[in-house]
Amino acid sequence: MSCSLNLRAISYKNEDKDIFNDISLNLGHEEKIAIIGSNGSGKSTLLKIIAGLINPSSGYIEVFHEKMNNLKDFSKYRSDIGYLPQDVTNHFLCPTVIEDVIFSLRAKGISKEEALIQGEEILKELKITHLKDRVIFDLSGGEQKIVALAGLLILKPKILLLDEPTNALDEESEKRIVEILNSIKKSMIIVSHHRSFIESLTSTVYRLDCGSLEIAINR
Repeated sequence: MSCSLNLRAISYKNEDKDIFNDISLNLGHEEKIAIIGSNGSGKSTLLKIIAGLINPSSGYIEVFHEKMNNLKDFSKYRSDIGYLPQDVTNHFLCPTVIEDVIFSLRAKGISKEEALIQGEEILKELKITHLKDRVIFDLSGGEQKIVALAGLLILKPKILLLDEPTNALDEESEKRIVEILNSIKKSMIIVSHHRSFIESLTSTVYRLDCGSLEIAINR
């Protein structure tokens, strides 16, 4: 299996405290894996390292077999790696749904007309066309998560990194997120504490606890 991501002996310290040590992991092409663990175990920190947002204390990451020596090296893969933070309220840059979803395309120099065409296509694909002109902060938490996901998917990333994508969502919103993620053929790393959500998406689950990463479920 061709690998999208490789973690090589990743360690991270915070104020001289070891958060995790020597973590190695391979993420295959269109493979979906989940990471669970207790609060404070470093799951979100690990995801930010994989996304190229913070540096590890030691070790390195390979993206499509290319070694990332520093955060700057990730810049060429920004469109290939979609990162969804746990709290998306600070994720949005524009007032309305369609404006925010197409923002990244406009920032890349794509015309407004073409960006709107692509934006409407992704809204249709995720079945949220009815939200097109809504003000984002008037939406429910579940709707905001799906809009944030649309903003990632419009760039056609090859890898998705999702931090607690169903946190604080109602049952209906969680079900919709599951449907969307199951329909997407991309490599994914999902951090979540919702066991039923994880099991509906992936058969490979890792546990991060006491500074180490080990396979918890491999069906």
